[in-house]
Amino acid sequence: MTLAAEPAIDVTTVSDLLHELGDIPPSRVLLKPLPGTATVDDVLEVRRRTRRLCELVDGTLVEKGMGYKESLLAVVIIRLLETFVEARNLGLVTGADGMMRLFADLVRIPDVAYVSWARIPGGRVPVDPIPRLAPNLAVEVLSASNTAREMERKRGEYFRAGVELVWIFDPDPRTVDVYTSPDTFTRLTESETLDGGAVLPGFSIPLSQIFGVLDRRQDDK
Repeated sequence: MTLAAEPAIDVTTVSDLLHELGDIPPSRVLLKPLPGTATVDDVLEVRRRTRRLCELVDGTLVEKGMGYKESLLAVVIIRLLETFVEARNLGLVTGADGMMRLFADLVRIPDVAYVSWARIPGGRVPVDPIPRLAPNLAVEVLSASNTAREMERKRGEYFRAGVELVWIFDPDPRTVDVYTSPDTFTRLTESETLDGGAVLPGFSIPLSQIFGVLDRRQDDK
């Protein structure tokens, strides 16, 4: 399978690089290997040596933004999606270390992703640690280090790669932006219900059931 490459970016300063990556904090950009020279193999090597999860963007290793409450939300989303998908044998659901090679030189790591069997070669769990897949549904849970420009770029890449639906969860206002194209979205609040649309027909869950995990206490009954 031959993957298309993302257009090359020409940068001359660190400021240019950070801007092209989405105005992200410099603390998330690895300098070894040098920005612009990193490969898919480097993604795996850094994970092996340092246990750091990095995406590969413009030949640069970018550490994935993460946080505790973001992880809590992702776990709930995974549980709900996996229960629905497995019961119907629709495909596979992965979490925040499920790296995917969207293009020849682009590796992204959705916080949650659903891939239908139709998109998985041979209809079996891939053995490649970074398989060449574009999920049907990509889910991102925003952390403090994520920027609006970073997410805008990421959405564009997802849809160019063939993703059909993107959910962007924001833990602080407790909203979800449901994207059906890079710039077309509906914003849902905690009092509303999220559904799977044409990607996961029949999937429906009150958002209070997801965001409610943030209110849990030891003395809850």
